[in-house]
Amino acid sequence: MQIRKVTKAEKEVIDAVVSIHLATFEGFFLTFMGRGFLRQMYRSYCDYPDAGLLTAFDETGKAVGFLAYAGDMSGLYCYMIKKRLPAFAWYSLGAFFRRPKIFMRLIRAVLKPGEMKREESYIELSSIGVDPSCKSRGIGSQLIDELKKRVDLNHYVYITLETDAENNDAVNIFYRKNGFVLVRSYETHEGRKMNEYHYREDYHAAV
Repeated sequence: MQIRKVTKAEKEVIDAVVSIHLATFEGFFLTFMGRGFLRQMYRSYCDYPDAGLLTAFDETGKAVGFLAYAGDMSGLYCYMIKKRLPAFAWYSLGAFFRRPKIFMRLIRAVLKPGEMKREESYIELSSIGVDPSCKSRGIGSQLIDELKKRVDLNHYVYITLETDAENNDAVNIFYRKNGFVLVRSYETHEGRKMNEYHYREDYHAAV
């Protein structure tokens, strides 16, 4: 198994990541936005200086998992809007015509950069997925381990992530097994109950 950071020039790998995302997150908002929208989003993770797209490859060189992260989510969202607004607008318009009820969700997405700002420096693990045909091989844990190696926790206070609180036991257990600690639960504007987890070295140094 090889895990490395992908560049925006690796279009075939990014397309493979998009396919894994679509297969992993069926029924989710970003999946509904479509392949083109996701392609622009993951290209932004590759392009933005304080972000990255880690991809796991099997022995044949096939992409079998990915992890997207950023150290400045507010900056990343602003970058996406500034650099890729026409493309995002086009794909968002298509999604709006398919389901007009998502209008307010799109507006909140545009306003999200301001919501992401925090006083402390942190890394956000924003998306992780594994090819469904490769489950139970420890790929997700290996991706998280690689992220931990790359993050200087002397500079960043913690790694954070959010996931569904309900009907999602396996995923919540997975994150806890990988050293993440639940710090809060909350409800979104859509009524979706979420858990926020942090990984900090001092959590484990105290054990």
